[in-house]
Amino acid sequence: MNSSELKTIIDFAVTNEVEAYEFYRDAANIIKEESLKELFNQLAEEELKHKGFLENFLNDFLKEGTDEIKLDEFNDYKIAETIDEPKLSINMSFPDAIALAIKKEQSAMELYDNLGGLCLEEDKKDIFLGLKEMEKMHKARLEEIYVNVAYNEIW
Repeated sequence: MNSSELKTIIDFAVTNEVEAYEFYRDAANIIKEESLKELFNQLAEEELKHKGFLENFLNDFLKEGTDEIKLDEFNDYKIAETIDEPKLSINMSFPDAIALAIKKEQSAMELYDNLGGLCLEEDKKDIFLGLKEMEKMHKARLEEIYVNVAYNEIW
């Protein structure tokens, strides 16, 4: 993968992080329940950290003066499958908003997992797999909320 391809992928990932940040920030601003407000604020902060991490990774890569990252040959980066995902919106029911956030975290996990699996250099692979684990933690937290909100009749 050359530096132009990597920049395209990192830019795509940064856009995902910014969209997730905006969703969590906006959701925190309209939610009245304090524990959910706090959760969404924490998730928003974590998405900003991911964005900064990705930007620093790209800057460091470009400073190294290398022109490529060594990857296994693979034709499908699975990016196209995440592009058509609907824009995050707070104009939907709360369970639907959580479900959409879960889907977004799942897409990010899959993206980072695929990129990590393609890296031949362990340090770069570890970066992507670390990002995958961060998204996995978000997804687990959101799934717990979803179960409590979407299936509240069982309580």
